[in-house]
Amino acid sequence: MVLVVAASSFLVPFMGSALNLAVPAIGREFGAPVVALNWAVGAYLLSSAALLLPIGRFADLAGRRRIFVAGLVLHAIATLACGAAGSIGWLVALRALQGAAAAMGFATGLAILTASTPRGRRGHVLGLNTAAVYAGLSLGPVLGGLLTDQLGWRSIFLVTGAAGAALAFAAVVGLRGEWFGAAGERFDHGGAGLYAASVVLLLVGLSTSGTAPVGVYLLTAGAAGLIAFVAVQARARDPLLRLSLFADPAFAFSNLAALLHYAATFAVGFLLSLYLQSVRGLDVRSAGLVLLAQPVLMALLSPLAGRLSDRVEPRLVASAGMVLTGTSLGLFALLSPATPVASVLAGLALLGTGFGLFSSPNSNAVMSAVDPHQLGIASATLGTMRCLGQAGSLAMVGLLLALFVGHASMAGADMTQLLGGIRTSFAVMALLCLIGVPASLARGRIHGVKPGGPLAVSPVGT
Repeated sequence: MVLVVAASSFLVPFMGSALNLAVPAIGREFGAPVVALNWAVGAYLLSSAALLLPIGRFADLAGRRRIFVAGLVLHAIATLACGAAGSIGWLVALRALQGAAAAMGFATGLAILTASTPRGRRGHVLGLNTAAVYAGLSLGPVLGGLLTDQLGWRSIFLVTGAAGAALAFAAVVGLRGEWFGAAGERFDHGGAGLYAASVVLLLVGLSTSGTAPVGVYLLTAGAAGLIAFVAVQARARDPLLRLSLFADPAFAFSNLAALLHYAATFAVGFLLSLYLQSVRGLDVRSAGLVLLAQPVLMALLSPLAGRLSDRVEPRLVASAGMVLTGTSLGLFALLSPATPVASVLAGLALLGTGFGLFSSPNSNAVMSAVDPHQLGIASATLGTMRCLGQAGSLAMVGLLLALFVGHASMAGADMTQLLGGIRTSFAVMALLCLIGVPASLARGRIHGVKPGGPLAVSPVGT
């Protein structure tokens, strides 16, 4: 079971990090502007963010294994279809379908692992799963660069899709048992629709508000929809999301820290891929090798950090990681056409160390703060924070790049203006990460307390 979940956790980031290296090649083939290329990455996250919470709740009702396996099958089909896309529009649409399938795994994988692991070993198991994620991130730039250089960008989807189909078959045959969290309760269809629509409007509005007047209206409508969703959930008999969970500081602040951390970091690969290839003129394989520095350290440190969080308060380990991450992003805000590649590698190493210290302890804090029957929604909530942060990161970067380079294609973009957009993006991301440090510290104690309830976690310093 751990192997199946870990393998699925490997494939998704592998393809995402590999695709970052293929962005310039996709732009050249389709003649697509930089903003459209951003959506080829962001559509995946947009649909995942919109559907994670509804799918997590549905999995608690219908069975987590069933949803997990169905997600693997659909993801393999969508990935193979992406490899045959005939235009940037079709690629964006298929990436959105791929993201919906990924949400089915994101919403259930951590819940399955946590439900089947004793409390004292959760950090270790979650650390191993996180290491699988970062192993995918590590191999993605190297193999993605090689595949793109030798076989074209479509080969990334075809190879990943074939591996996903094999994994789906293994899950159907080998994953036994079923896990329920809320059998007998009702699914809130109205709340699910309101939430999904609001998230889509919010993120699309964020990414377009700087370049199109309609973006401001979409952003406002999305924010209003989420406010209405919270009001509806407070009165629902069987809500999509039990707001009482957020009365627990460990749950609330750990999720907030995840949101800010992913918003501050996800677009790093996209931005550095543009910088290394378009500004510095590196070929795709060389750029992939440079980007390898970050995920290698993340993969090495995550199991150790997860195990450490079983013994030391997760807030301390995770907060130290956020400080290192924010520092590295601040250094990237100083990039220039003459910045030595060694300096870029050093920044990525610092970022990988910070991310490795943050991720698995933060996941351990979230999953240990709830009762067993709430694991599905806790996993989905954490996944939602991750996807909202990631989608928000790309939306923010898309907005900033559009302000600097407009709708120019990769071939026609002014490199000085592109670099200005990249540096400004890194400065904003560094600020977001450092804002998240107080939230990470404020979560209180996890060890030695009963999960669930607002009084379960002691204040900071006690």
